[in-house]
Amino acid sequence: MRMEKITNERVQDSYYSVKHPSGLRIFVYPKEGSNSTYAIFGTRYGSVDTSFRRSDEQEVSTVPEGIAHFLEHKLFESEDGDAFARYAKTGASANAYTSFDMTCYLFSCTENVYESLEILLDFVQSPYFTEQTVQKEQGIIGQEIRMYDDDPQWRVMFNLLKALYHHHPVKIDIAGTVESIAEITPEYLYRCYHTFYNLNNMALCVAGNIDPERVLELCDKMLKPSEPTQVERIFEEEPAGVVQDRVEQKLSVTIPLFQLGFKEPARRRNVQELAQTDVLLELLASDASPLYRRLLDQNLINTASFGSEYFEGPGYAAVIFSGESKDPDTVAKEIRDEIERLRKEGIPAETFERARKAVYGRNVAALNSAEAIANAMISLTFAERELFSYIDALATVQLPDVQKRLEEQLLTENSALSVVFPIK
Repeated sequence: MRMEKITNERVQDSYYSVKHPSGLRIFVYPKEGSNSTYAIFGTRYGSVDTSFRRSDEQEVSTVPEGIAHFLEHKLFESEDGDAFARYAKTGASANAYTSFDMTCYLFSCTENVYESLEILLDFVQSPYFTEQTVQKEQGIIGQEIRMYDDDPQWRVMFNLLKALYHHHPVKIDIAGTVESIAEITPEYLYRCYHTFYNLNNMALCVAGNIDPERVLELCDKMLKPSEPTQVERIFEEEPAGVVQDRVEQKLSVTIPLFQLGFKEPARRRNVQELAQTDVLLELLASDASPLYRRLLDQNLINTASFGSEYFEGPGYAAVIFSGESKDPDTVAKEIRDEIERLRKEGIPAETFERARKAVYGRNVAALNSAEAIANAMISLTFAERELFSYIDALATVQLPDVQKRLEEQLLTENSALSVVFPIK
C-alpha cells in the first residue's frame, strides 16, 4: 500500500491519498502550525437513496423515506453507551449530518487527536439496532419532523424542490415523514447499513495538525475489510420541465422569504463546468455584482440573506437564488431579466475577471482552514472530483466558457419561485 503525495505548484500545498486494502479512500492534509484537527468519515449515501440494486443481487430494494437520516442518528449508539460520551473524555467536539447524497460523521479537536480518530473509526463501523431503540428514535425524529414542518427556511426550500421535481426523491424531506419513519425496522437499518456503509463506498478526510503515517497505522488497526459491492441508484425518469412555476405558503415570518430555482439536466459536471458555474454565480449575484447593487438600492433585498448556490447530486441539478424581500416576485423578475441581459449583451470582460479572482481567492484562502479542507475534500471525492483540479480550473477558466455555460443553464422556462409570506 502506497501513500501518494499530491502537490499543487500553484498554491504550494500538498496532501496524501491512499486507497486502503479495506476499500476505504483516505485523504490526509497536514497543516503545519494548525492549532486544531478536523476529521470527517462519510459514506456516499443520502436521503435520495430510497431505491437501489446491489451488484450481488437481482432485485431492486425500496426502503422507507428518511432512513439514511434515521441511521445516522442510531449509529452513535452502542450496547455500551454512545459515542458522544466517549468523545467527552477526549475533549473533541463531534457531530454528524445527512444530506441528499451523503452521510458524514465528524469531530474537531486540539488534543487527543488519535484517540478521537479511533472513536470515529470504531463507532461508524459498529452498528447496533434493536426494536426498542428504533421505536424510541421514531418518537424523537417524529418530533423533529413536526418542528421542521413549521420552519420557514426549511419549507421555502422543500416547496421549491416540489415545484421543480416531478418524481425525483430530492423533493422529499431529508428526515422523511412521520408515516415513513414509522415503517423503519432494525432489519431495514441493517440492510441499508451493509449496503451503503461498505468501506468501498466511503471516504475519510483528516486535515490539520496531523501525522499521515500515524493516521494510516490507526486505519490499519481499525478498518474492517469489506467486499467491493457496487450499488446502482434507481430513479424514475425525470421530465425536463418543472411541476409549477410558483408556489407560496404563509408562516410566522416578519419579511417574506423566497427561493428561485433553475432546474437543469442532471449529470455530474466536471471540475471545469463546476468552476464556470461558480464564476457565473459570482458575477451575477455576489455583493459586488450590478444586480446585487440594484436590488439593494431599491430596498428589495438585505445584505445578510441574499445568495446563490449550485445545488446538485445524483439525478438532480439546479441553480438556486434565495433571500428575504418585501417583494419576492419583483426580485425574481430582476434576476431573470439580468440573466437574459447577460445572455444577449455578453458578460463584460472586467466583470468576469473580478468574479474569477474572487472565487479563486476564496477557495485558496479556505486552504488555511482544516474544517473547510476536510468538508471540501469529502464532497468533491463523492462527486468524483479532486480539490486541486478544481482550484486549477478556477485559475484557468475563460470568459467564452462561462458565456457558453450561461447559454446552457438558468433557463426561465425551467424555473420556479417559492415564497413564504407572513401570516397576516
